[in-house]
Amino acid sequence: MKHLVFKNIVLFIGILTACYTAQAQSLLDSTALDNLSEQDKPALLTQLAERYRINANYTAAIIKAQNSVSLAIKTKNFTEATKAYAMLVNVYANTKQFALLKKTSDTTLSIGQKAKQPIALAYAYYAQALFYNAIDNNELVTKYCQMGLKMLEKKYDPYLAAKIYYLLYALNTRWNDIKSVNRYAQKALESALKTTDYNLLSNCYIALSVAADYNFIATKRELYRDSIIYYLNKVQDLYKQYPRYIARKTYALSCVNSADFYLRYFSDTDEAAKANAIRYASTANKVMTGMLNGEEIRASSLGILSEYAKRDKNLVMTEGYLQEAYSMMTSQQTPYYYTLINIVTALATFYEQNGNYVKALEFQKKATEYNNKLFDQKQALNAQKLEVQYETEKKNNEVKLLKQSEKYAQQQKYLYFGITIASILGLIFMFRSYHFRLRYSLQREKQLHLEKQDAELQMKFEKEEQARLKAEQLLLESQQQQLLKEVMANQLQLEHKKEMLFQIKEKLSDNNQLNINKIWNEELLLDNDFEEAKFQIQQVHPEFFSQLNQRAQQKLTSLDLKLCAYLHLKMDTKKIAQLMHIEAKSVRMSRYRIKQKLGLGKDEDLKLFLQDMG
Repeated sequence: MKHLVFKNIVLFIGILTACYTAQAQSLLDSTALDNLSEQDKPALLTQLAERYRINANYTAAIIKAQNSVSLAIKTKNFTEATKAYAMLVNVYANTKQFALLKKTSDTTLSIGQKAKQPIALAYAYYAQALFYNAIDNNELVTKYCQMGLKMLEKKYDPYLAAKIYYLLYALNTRWNDIKSVNRYAQKALESALKTTDYNLLSNCYIALSVAADYNFIATKRELYRDSIIYYLNKVQDLYKQYPRYIARKTYALSCVNSADFYLRYFSDTDEAAKANAIRYASTANKVMTGMLNGEEIRASSLGILSEYAKRDKNLVMTEGYLQEAYSMMTSQQTPYYYTLINIVTALATFYEQNGNYVKALEFQKKATEYNNKLFDQKQALNAQKLEVQYETEKKNNEVKLLKQSEKYAQQQKYLYFGITIASILGLIFMFRSYHFRLRYSLQREKQLHLEKQDAELQMKFEKEEQARLKAEQLLLESQQQQLLKEVMANQLQLEHKKEMLFQIKEKLSDNNQLNINKIWNEELLLDNDFEEAKFQIQQVHPEFFSQLNQRAQQKLTSLDLKLCAYLHLKMDTKKIAQLMHIEAKSVRMSRYRIKQKLGLGKDEDLKLFLQDMG
């Protein structure tokens, strides 16, 4: 029976209770609402809701919290709305309503962010921690608790700080992390002492008694064992001093834990310990009689009483306590199977030890039945948790993708803005360049016109000068023809040089002693390629390429212009194919494509057309 009691103690220690303050206690009556303003009512309704929650009246707690939310939203008091929503999250976590829990926790976070207040965000993060605690996501519980504490650095609230530290304490009891259990229980107590919430303070003392229990098990030091009952006595002293401000469940829990302390740590012959244990267990049973959802604590107290009756060999009382606990647990609509299994197991053991094998077998079968129901219940809860976890991860991923999309959209917006600016600058530059060229061309044309007039006058009066100018003109044409030859020669030399370099590269690419690639790159930097040839042709025929582009009905590529230049220089198809490193067939196809772009008819010869230009 010791094991039965201890398991229930650990369970109830994990229940986080208390929310209303001593100052507000006198107002915790529904009639007091009539005397409050619309702004003050949400806070009182939330406190009333928490009072119902810690006493397991969840239906009333939900109604009060929802009323608080409605009034707070109506008056745009988003901080109080966040607190009320956080209260609802706590209720749904207690009742394992995972779908509502997820929806409400998300709403709490949204309202908290809308409030734009550190205290509201702290409550919102606390609500998220409660949600992830309910679905056993320990990593995110820790994350949101730390985020809540960080917000409290900006606006300190000792009550909320105590609750967050308490949650971290409860989380670390799962891992038996003794150091963290002690640290967070102590921090929770330090914060609770700064409030007038005696119920919360009582829970923090219970937490410290559990931490002391961990310490004693690990070290066997008597100091830690004495600390267990010391902290539990603190709770009982508070209840005697402030009975209206501490929930009965909190007080009863401390009594059960005290009874279990004497049962576990004192010998069977210690009459004083026995008397204390029976007194505490009886008190817990009495306090929780008639209380909503008080069956688990009562069953634990009856289990302790049955253990002492068994030690006294009082079989009638032993059976009576166990049967009473069994009857009480089975009367629940949804019994707490852990406690129920321990009770029927204890009954089976009791009847077996006393030779009543029929009843022993009957209760052993019930233990198997309840184990199966417990397994099914856990499976159903796990399925709900997994479904909520899946939906949560799905939503988180959607939010993450949405944020990424927004980020990409913003980057794209900046990119388009930059392109627009660059385009405008480019258009301005092009316009100014065109305007400059046009002005230069007009000035040049005017200058030529004046020179022509002057030349005509000169020709009229100086025939010899006219003859000299004619001779110079012939000489100029001769030089132009010479330049044409030089262009072709230079181009042939350039293409030949490239061809030779390609051949050298292919033959010596595997030779590690010669850095041919470097020579190749340096050599290419010295070549002007087709742009040089284009420049030279433009010097001789300045309007060749411009006339060609004006005549073209489709845009001519660099390769098209290069081929046109070769044809203009009267090169044959074979030579062009060699220079361009393509087949003669490709040259013919390119010529046909260029004819189409230039809009030439089938009977018109492209080569003659190009040679006549310039």
